[in-house]
Amino acid sequence: VQLQASGGGLVQAGGSLRLSCAASGGTFINYIMGWFRQAPGKEREFVAFISRSGSNTRYADSVKGRFTVSRDNAKNMVYLQMNSLKPEDTAVYYCAADRATFIPSTVDNQYDYWGQGTLVTVSS
Repeated sequence: VQLQASGGGLVQAGGSLRLSCAASGGTFINYIMGWFRQAPGKEREFVAFISRSGSNTRYADSVKGRFTVSRDNAKNMVYLQMNSLKPEDTAVYYCAADRATFIPSTVDNQYDYWGQGTLVTVSS
């Protein structure tokens, strides 16, 4: 499956952005979808995942209550709604797809396919 992330940009602290990830070339509902991010000089970290049906989600503690992950299996899309953004949310955000794992994972090496990333910059 190919993944294309979009929606990043520059936003002031306290603002909102919605990231989108379009999937093609596979049966989308077969994939657990995850969002990860990598800030300058830091390791890539887990942000959120959503199960194949969309019934199960999980968030990193740092974004819980501010970010919401969702998916539209009819449109082969996954979204990350980001509210109350903080400067520390500045990073390149990646969507990822996991076909094989039965239980969704917060570990990046469990994901098989990755999008190209979209940059989110939050100014103070």
